[in-house]
Amino acid sequence: MDDVQNDTRLPSKEFHIFGNGISFSISPTIHNAGFQHDGLPFVYDIRESASIDDVAELIGRDTFGGASVTMPHKLHVHKYCDRLTETARRIGAINTLVVSSDGGQRIITGDNTDWSGLCSIMNGYIKNANQLPQSGLVIGAGGASRAALYALHKAGVKAIYLVNRTLSVAEAVQDTFAGQFTITILRSLDDLAELPDIIVGTVPADKTTEEQFANLFGPAGLCIDMSYKPRKTPLLAVAQSHPGWETVTGLQVLLTQAFDQYQLWTGKEPPKKAMIDAVAVREGGPEQIGRAINL
Repeated sequence: MDDVQNDTRLPSKEFHIFGNGISFSISPTIHNAGFQHDGLPFVYDIRESASIDDVAELIGRDTFGGASVTMPHKLHVHKYCDRLTETARRIGAINTLVVSSDGGQRIITGDNTDWSGLCSIMNGYIKNANQLPQSGLVIGAGGASRAALYALHKAGVKAIYLVNRTLSVAEAVQDTFAGQFTITILRSLDDLAELPDIIVGTVPADKTTEEQFANLFGPAGLCIDMSYKPRKTPLLAVAQSHPGWETVTGLQVLLTQAFDQYQLWTGKEPPKKAMIDAVAVREGGPEQIGRAINL
């Protein structure tokens, strides 16, 4: 990691991750490594809260530079935004707060980089496979699933399926995208009429078992799990038992969306190698951490 002097022309700023049950988050490691590499007088930390209202005071500070937003706040943080990007509005979930100035007025914009990170991974797979996937499956119907569904759509996948334990929650997600693209809701994984080419898991790994995914996999495809604890989730374990399947860990997804966040916050190209190296040190040197992010 480069030893760069801080840019003293910039004011000090505080960045956070807002969520509940996030004490394990790797996001501070990623973003602080980037800030240090670029000599920015910024700091990023974890602010855990049961309600997004509990961190309103932080958002209101003059020193607030921006934030990552995770479960369970992605669907509620819009109340503290002055603007939403078009993609955040379409998805109905926010994972990034960006602070800017308009005529001297402080503006907080709600954005979503979950979808763009996922879409870049999907597009990389499609380019390498030289074949457009015909169908995609998203497992779970929380805030992350909305980004996954939108990413499948933007990647050109025509048949998009959604399965969730609670049908009404899946239907609410389906309604969000009504008029944009079609989502077919499944009552269970057994109802799949065709084996998907891309599978995205958005359910916490400790809520799943390998047995429930045993019959999802055809001869080849891409499997992404947005949960990154443990690294090898039950979904990824089953996918890796099928030789024709590429797998992408939640840690790789976290990095790709963090790169987009960093650029939104700083206006700079993210120092990807420094950020990946910092995670590698923390995580014990994972060998293929950058494989799905073109490094």
